[in-house]
Amino acid sequence: MFYPHWGVEQMTLFSLARKNIKGNFNNYFVYFVTLVFSMVIYYTFTSLQYSEKIQESIELSDTMSFMFGVSSIILILFVAIFILYSNSFFTRKRKKEVGLYAILGLRKKTIAKMLFYENLVMGIIALVIGIILGTLLSKLFAMILIKLMGSIAEVDFGISILAITQTVIVFMVIILFTSVQGYRLIYRFTLIELFYDEKKGEQIPKVSLITAVIGVIFLVVSYWLILKPFPDEFTTEYLIKNYGIAFVALVIGTHLFFRSVTVYLLRLSQKNKSRYYRGTRIIETSRLLFRIRGNARTFTVIALLSAATICFLGATYSGYYSNEKRAKEVVPFSYSHLSKGPEFDSQVESIIKADHRHPIKAQLDIPVIQVKGILSFQLDYDINPVKLISESTFNKVANALNKDETVSLSGNQAAVIQPRFTEYTKSVFKGENITIQLPQGSIELPFVHMVESNVLPFDYPDFFLVVSNEMFAKIAKKEAPLTYKVYEVENEVTAQATSKKVNKLVGNDFQVSSSFYTEYKQGKEGNAITLFIFGFLGLVFLAASGSIIYFKQLTEANEAKGQYEILRKIGVNKKDIRKSIKRQSLFVFGLPLTVGILHSCVTLYFTSNFMSNLIGINLIFPILMAIVFFVIIYAVYYVLTVNTYNRIVNK
Repeated sequence: MFYPHWGVEQMTLFSLARKNIKGNFNNYFVYFVTLVFSMVIYYTFTSLQYSEKIQESIELSDTMSFMFGVSSIILILFVAIFILYSNSFFTRKRKKEVGLYAILGLRKKTIAKMLFYENLVMGIIALVIGIILGTLLSKLFAMILIKLMGSIAEVDFGISILAITQTVIVFMVIILFTSVQGYRLIYRFTLIELFYDEKKGEQIPKVSLITAVIGVIFLVVSYWLILKPFPDEFTTEYLIKNYGIAFVALVIGTHLFFRSVTVYLLRLSQKNKSRYYRGTRIIETSRLLFRIRGNARTFTVIALLSAATICFLGATYSGYYSNEKRAKEVVPFSYSHLSKGPEFDSQVESIIKADHRHPIKAQLDIPVIQVKGILSFQLDYDINPVKLISESTFNKVANALNKDETVSLSGNQAAVIQPRFTEYTKSVFKGENITIQLPQGSIELPFVHMVESNVLPFDYPDFFLVVSNEMFAKIAKKEAPLTYKVYEVENEVTAQATSKKVNKLVGNDFQVSSSFYTEYKQGKEGNAITLFIFGFLGLVFLAASGSIIYFKQLTEANEAKGQYEILRKIGVNKKDIRKSIKRQSLFVFGLPLTVGILHSCVTLYFTSNFMSNLIGINLIFPILMAIVFFVIIYAVYYVLTVNTYNRIVNK
């Protein structure tokens, strides 16, 4: 037997693989675009991670490198799963074609090589395009990140060799693995299976009312646990126990909903004979019914990930835009430091006064007495040392910070300043008292009020009491107060240079920064990086999940061509068939998205209350924006799916 030269054979196989890619490009297009987009995002993350200019311009460079590194790993795992799933779709679609090559006399090894080259060539093309686009767009993405962080760093166009190398290595491993999977296709199936696998009969799913009821119960229980009002004093143990059970019930309930509840409702709709036999309803309901159990796992994952992504995007977006408010609660004044003598205090003051771009609006001394206190009731919070300030000092602070909240006290009366990051209300302290222990005895102070205006930067335990001027003077004779110097300046969000000088001189007086700008800047950078990462990971998830549903619909379209041909022969026009395709695709795209949105809305109640109680963040608007964004992206995939499905079955 004559065997052609190896080089000629390889050229022939490459040519055939190239023709196959061109001939099937309509089917490959969505997969190809999603693959390229994933490569662009991965390259962007990697290039930003290695960018020295960006790391030099921000204060959280170590955090940024870690977060981008973790995000890159998550992206790799997600993209790998997506590629493997997409490959299984193309494998199933190409079985008959591969069987035809075998009938024509091509050896299994030759067919396997052709499939290997085909997948490899397309992967390499996608990788090249992805790296080129990533390189071109990396400056734009870097500028977006810099803008979000509020930095003034200049980003030059550059090519990151490290990012290119890492991207090539990672995706070549994935591409080679999937190419080997394609190579093994011809060896995994017999010739009969290659031709008749898609003609295998599908079993009608059995209706289980018990399973459907259990699924509904799990969802109701999970929603009930999530929507339960917070107890007056909730602990970490309560959060883990209550919401851990809710999460498990939500996952199980969601899967049972798609696997059993939806089947039950579809079978129920079949009993409505007048509607079931009208137009193309019979084929729509039948196809949805046959496929719903096969899609249950995919729909469950998409619904749960959609809910999680919407909540994460909403929370991150809201945290980013609420950062200044949060920073002001943590560090009320522009600069704060513990007095360490006239010489040291003068040094700090001269640095702040030398900044003419940020003139001083208010300058105060805040005497604070630290004592040991015993509450008349049990509070799940460590209060010692209790920090006392006078009524007049608190009112001066409120005036300097433009707060409307003032106090008026007499005798032994005391007002508690709400400890930060707690949800204690006035009712918790109403009618209660605290006993202050001093070297020469103790004093009982009844609570008459609770205020929310903070005085000094956060330093746990954050338990401040405001007492009357007379009481403060009395206690000060027995326990010497510490004096804190505070300054409020104009346009404090831009006081970068002065904040660095003050921080270097002051050191660590508190558990957070002594300057507002540093706390604000670190919070903005952290939220900006998180928003940037979640935004792009969300886009990749949307593109991949939309593509997966698209491929599922195309698989069904190719298998249903004969059924639609029969419909046309018995008189159903193309317009009605297109309407039928629209309804089926709307069900397939809309069902997991609707469930995901419903889950996110329920989760919104917990997340919004929890975060608003802790850091004053409202999530309603940002989560609504995330939902709208999801709906728009899925709508694009829906239109694309309807058009492609229609071209396949309605020619």
